[in-house]
Amino acid sequence: MGFKCGIVGLPNVGKSTLFNALTKTAAAQAANYPFCTIEPNVGEVAMPEPRLNVLAAIAGSKEIIPTRMNFVDIAGLVRGASKGEGLGNQFLATIRECDAIAYVLRCFDNDDITHVEGRVDPLSDLETVETELMLADLESLEKRIVNLEKKAKQNDKDAKQTLALCIEAKKLLDMGKPARLYMPDLEDKKAWDMLQLLTAKPVLYVCNVDEDAASAGNDYSAKVDAHAKSENAQSVTICAQMEADLAALSDDEAAEYLEMNGLSEPGLNRLIRSGYDLLGLATYFTIGPKEARAWTIPKNCPAPKAAGVIHGDFEKGFIRAETIAYDDFVSFKGEQGAKEAGKMRLEGKEYQVRDGDVMHFRFAN
Repeated sequence: MGFKCGIVGLPNVGKSTLFNALTKTAAAQAANYPFCTIEPNVGEVAMPEPRLNVLAAIAGSKEIIPTRMNFVDIAGLVRGASKGEGLGNQFLATIRECDAIAYVLRCFDNDDITHVEGRVDPLSDLETVETELMLADLESLEKRIVNLEKKAKQNDKDAKQTLALCIEAKKLLDMGKPARLYMPDLEDKKAWDMLQLLTAKPVLYVCNVDEDAASAGNDYSAKVDAHAKSENAQSVTICAQMEADLAALSDDEAAEYLEMNGLSEPGLNRLIRSGYDLLGLATYFTIGPKEARAWTIPKNCPAPKAAGVIHGDFEKGFIRAETIAYDDFVSFKGEQGAKEAGKMRLEGKEYQVRDGDVMHFRFAN
């Protein structure tokens, strides 16, 4: 299990450059004109996971397999996208298929790179993009409400539930607020998710700065960060061009380049981890001499469902899970040492897998 995160923003803010760096490819053409990305580009990237390397070294694993996730480079939105302006309809549909959205905001001055609105103002850019998504959601809701009202009058229970959620979402949108600010009750969560509202998706703000601001940010990124904090969201400051340059270097050259710029790790690592946190995901490990592997699960995932990520039969026939916490595996130098120290636990069906657990599942065929 991974996730699909859409990279969204106005034209010429650095989306494709960021995507190229993420995937370490030049699959997305980065050019200085709107709509250079004509088809959505999908790239699979490995989750930066230092713990996996540590575990593999202790176990002498021959192969290391990280968990992976997808990023989608979506062409720039412009005013009127919700009405089909630019390439609006096509890309709004692509956003709908994503689990989360990374809003890339231009936070740098450069006269050589044109801005579609003729000025650099990341909060205004954010408002433009979000307004188009809200307008698209409103149009979708208004159409649904008409049909749902007819079904609700016929005492359709599901229609009544969905209609109530549509009305709540529309109230927020009418006030100029995104649907993600609505918190559905547990019994309504599935129906809410099925609405597939663009503005209900979790968002991450990505401040694309110039190289000089890569480590500390600048006035533009500070404004975005303050906005993110005001709605309890996350923001990441990154220099997309620097990340693209880093992707082309050897490990030693990249480490030297980072040190020269006052950075301890690539900004992409922070971006990917923030996206992971955004969706409430966690990682557990299976470790052995053949391979060390990371697996993605939702936080607080029951052990049988975690086992099912490996294979459906593991979930169906789940008996128990032999579990060692990451710190214990490292401290006692592997599975045998952890066993001898009494640090291996036998967990049943009710156990909620914790981030970093080293797991071995027992199941009935």
